[in-house]
Amino acid sequence: MEQLSVLNDKKLIAKRDEWFAKLQDHYDGKYNEPKAFVIYGALARGISDPYKEPEKWVDECLEDIAKNKAEAGLNDDRFVPVCVEYGIYGVHYIDKILGANVYFQDGQWYNDYLDTPIGELEDPDLDTNETFQLSIRAAKRFAEVGGEFPLFGLPTIASALNIAVNLYGQEILMEMLADPENARKDLETINRTLVKIHKAFREIIPEKQLQPVVSWERTQPPAYGQICGCTTQLVSGSLYEEMILDLDEAVLNVYENGGMIHLCGSHSQHIENFRNMKSLRSVQLHDRAAEDIELYFKGLREDQLIYLVPCKGMPIEKALEITGGKRLVITSPVNGELKI
Repeated sequence: MEQLSVLNDKKLIAKRDEWFAKLQDHYDGKYNEPKAFVIYGALARGISDPYKEPEKWVDECLEDIAKNKAEAGLNDDRFVPVCVEYGIYGVHYIDKILGANVYFQDGQWYNDYLDTPIGELEDPDLDTNETFQLSIRAAKRFAEVGGEFPLFGLPTIASALNIAVNLYGQEILMEMLADPENARKDLETINRTLVKIHKAFREIIPEKQLQPVVSWERTQPPAYGQICGCTTQLVSGSLYEEMILDLDEAVLNVYENGGMIHLCGSHSQHIENFRNMKSLRSVQLHDRAAEDIELYFKGLREDQLIYLVPCKGMPIEKALEITGGKRLVITSPVNGELKI
């Protein structure tokens, strides 16, 4: 591929690695610059149908990077990771793998609840699963022709609780209270699948280039994972500790350095649990969760970072006042641009 020289450009790789090192310093408590650490990257676009021609779609994304987006990675003011992200089926990627009917309507993906009773969910055969194999084809193509510079963002692998709620709705929450042993069967089945899929991608994509979902914004140093904790707002701290916490840690422990949990609602009842999770190294606060940044900043460990998506309820200025920039990573543009 003619763009391979750009995708292997030593200056681009060196700048990316320089920012990775600064970000790792932030995780290690060594980031002492007098301004906030900011991440907002560039996402490549493909023209072909990623559900029918994943290899061609990846090639087009890489061409987009080489022609239009690579130079953005040389930014000195903020970390600009340049990414290909194969996000098929949105947050319903795992639902599809587990047999749910997933469909696109009104601009987003949805799924129907499973008809099978809770407790009878079976492990999918990933070797023959069409959805999983599509994503593996995309990952292999990236590893083959993607050079060393761009990052590869995974599909949304989510978390056991997120997926269980997708598959069963409120029934799984009720089952967790009424018959926790039965609910746990399906939660464990889901989690086994999540762990297998993370491990499969780790075997294909080079460590320095592998990022979980929203790779251009929730970017972490190499060998950090991620889970989606959106649905934890639906359960108490004690129920999370009893039924879910060890499953989330099992996913994060696929990665040597642990990783991040994404939060977008009212989750502050879990701060004590989050503080006690050794594998949890950062939280990403989005929408309503961002308004509770002071609770997270005071309640989490000193080695746990906060990734903040600024919003009306928590502008950058207020977040900096609360944290002094310590343990804080600012992501996403405000009014089209980042002003720090």
